[in-house]
Amino acid sequence: MNAPEKLNMSIKLPVAGGRLEHFRLSAPRSFPRKAAAAFNRIAYSATHVVADPLATVDPWQGCAIDWDATIAYRRTLWELGLGVAEAMDTAQRGMGLDWTTSLELIRRSIDASRDCAGALLASGAGTDQLAAHAATSLDDVIRAYEEQVAAIEALGGRIILMASRALARVARSADDYHKVYERILGQVREPVIIHWLGEMFDPALAGYWGHADHYKAMEVALDVITRNASKVDGVKVSLLDQAKEIAMRRRLPQGVRMYTGDDFNYAELIEGDTEGHSDALLGIFDAIAPAASAALAALAKNEHRTFHEILAPTVPLSRHMFRAPTPYYKTGVVCMSWLNGHQDHFVMVGGQQSARSIVHLAELFRLADAAGLLRDPELACARMKQLLAVHGIA
Repeated sequence: MNAPEKLNMSIKLPVAGGRLEHFRLSAPRSFPRKAAAAFNRIAYSATHVVADPLATVDPWQGCAIDWDATIAYRRTLWELGLGVAEAMDTAQRGMGLDWTTSLELIRRSIDASRDCAGALLASGAGTDQLAAHAATSLDDVIRAYEEQVAAIEALGGRIILMASRALARVARSADDYHKVYERILGQVREPVIIHWLGEMFDPALAGYWGHADHYKAMEVALDVITRNASKVDGVKVSLLDQAKEIAMRRRLPQGVRMYTGDDFNYAELIEGDTEGHSDALLGIFDAIAPAASAALAALAKNEHRTFHEILAPTVPLSRHMFRAPTPYYKTGVVCMSWLNGHQDHFVMVGGQQSARSIVHLAELFRLADAAGLLRDPELACARMKQLLAVHGIA
């Protein structure tokens, strides 16, 4: 694929060591604003929230959402043919977004989805109204899960069963995970997506499924899924390890989907092999939505080369955005939304816009440009200069 055409537009960006270098922007790729074709993969974007920058709430103490901008971006994703995985970690669940606000977000998204034909939406049910340190028993965890599942189902929502910090804290064996999951799965109204979020995304989830070794943990997860296959639509695995995802994918019961959560290797996993493929539930799809939509449309037409040509330049961006400490990837997601004009500010709930350095964000800008994802280079350049100025770079 030819390199994007360079524009007569440049900006000084910082690099490691405290130096500034001139960077010339490229012309953006021309991605469709609406889905170009029906997909042959299910594709959810775990989606960010837009903070209300004018609220009087102290961002370290409370959560204020710009509801109009937040829902408008979900409509953008639906028009691109992507589903919305609501109130997940990309929305800063557990990092600024509490359960009360999450439920309001879910309610508003469900209402908005009814106006969009074919809109795909599933929402995170967890235990975060129960502080992990306050959990003393499995029954505490079960009650917390039951409350959230019931609240979402009462709104007509589908469930993504999120991993629980409280369960990770109180569980003493694999049997404890069996007890909790089988209790909840036995009650759900329709099949759910189980979310296995690795400790690289949330250190409080280390040792999930009763084992620090991911392959031993996988055995427990597979056993839970197999015993309850009729209640499981799929499993989202976020371990950033292609081999582990494929190994688990090949052992899933028939009819249970693998939703890749691997923001490092998504192209190969979605394309699949002779033994199967992964569907997608990815945080990076929020930031690269137009490219993801165009690539999935190409794959549906069996245009594998085009699929990879579109996604290949997005992978360096994703790997940079999700680099350790991985929980801070949300800062890059929201920065991309701001640079592309989907919101008017770069403010996040919890004050998380400060979680990445200006050198990190400058490299994000370069990589987004290389992927053709800065849809209005003039706007993106102007906003990046504003961010640089805040950091004392004129």
